[in-house]
Amino acid sequence: MLVRRAKRMSNLGTETAFEVLAEVNRLVNQGKDIVSFCIGEPDFDTPENIKEAGIRAIQENYTHYGPSAGLDILRKTIAEYMSRTRGVEYSPDEIVVTPGAKPIIFHGILATVDPGDEVLYPNPGFPIYESVISFVGAKPVPIPLLESKEFRLDVDDLRRRITPRTKMIIINSPHNPTGGMLEQSDLEAIAELALQYDLWVISDEVYSRIVYDGEFRSIASIPGMKERTIVIDGFSKTYAMTGWRLGWGAMNESIAKDVARLETNCESCTATFTQIAGVEALTGPQAATEAMVREFAARRDIIVQGLNEIDGVSCVTPRGAFYVFPNVTKVCSRLGLRSSKELQQRLLYEAGVAVLPRTSFGRKNEGEGQEYLRLSYATSRENIREGLRRMKAFIESV
Repeated sequence: MLVRRAKRMSNLGTETAFEVLAEVNRLVNQGKDIVSFCIGEPDFDTPENIKEAGIRAIQENYTHYGPSAGLDILRKTIAEYMSRTRGVEYSPDEIVVTPGAKPIIFHGILATVDPGDEVLYPNPGFPIYESVISFVGAKPVPIPLLESKEFRLDVDDLRRRITPRTKMIIINSPHNPTGGMLEQSDLEAIAELALQYDLWVISDEVYSRIVYDGEFRSIASIPGMKERTIVIDGFSKTYAMTGWRLGWGAMNESIAKDVARLETNCESCTATFTQIAGVEALTGPQAATEAMVREFAARRDIIVQGLNEIDGVSCVTPRGAFYVFPNVTKVCSRLGLRSSKELQQRLLYEAGVAVLPRTSFGRKNEGEGQEYLRLSYATSRENIREGLRRMKAFIESV
């Protein structure tokens, strides 16, 4: 039977981390021993106080529809949290709660970008940015992130890529997949361009609490930027709540109304009992999150040192998130591999180590000749050491 698909589906990408995870699970089910660095999910459980708040919410019958923009109590709590952590005042009317942070990427672009507009986005970067830009009929314009700048963008290069059709700049700091962070000077330069050319900014800040070196800063705190910035944040990473599907966007009230209307048309609303748990997450004890970040910092040091001890591998020390993005160009060359994708495949099937290739995070930039892998160190120290041992044994013995 012929199935006629909408043409727009050819523009919609995916997140290949889940495809690799499915293959890892298939191999494990066959009895294979795999050390996985592929998925960006904290390996910690949701803190007990948050789980208990969610259970109580169900028992108290928070099981019905809620407002599309989110429960008033959570929006008020998020507004207070944003005002405190970003240093600029937010009101509940500027907050939209969604099932996870991804809907804000989708709804935020839908509400501000027209077909034919151009959107600048980080590359390598979270693949959903490019996917949604293309899906709405806009043109994705990659901004190369440079290893020589610890995977920060080159502001002069960014300026050259702005055209009369440019409508938006997307930034992500701390960054997936590299763990890089933008400096205050970077944010100020981006803000200057946004103000000069009347551009929207989506600032993906879901890793804002997972920072090891330096201080997290938001572009929304720069004068004139709050009104034109859609900040994305959520509970998945900070509170190990990936399965709860709870995130939010902070934006000016006019766009918040549009995004809430998109939410009405898409999911109706976010589950109410998870929102009550979210209130507890933001207002309750923060010790579990702080302990998790300390553990991630220790794992970061182990994995960076271990990768740099493998012949042909070099790895910049990430400043945030829980990813490393080692350069494996020399390894690929020595093994006669055309790309990091081929190295990823051989590591999986021959060494029992699951990683992601550079191309899981966007097509290579023009002139980009280096090869990279992404490893998530959201796994135990024991797994990290064993995975590194396997990688070193495989790479140095071939």
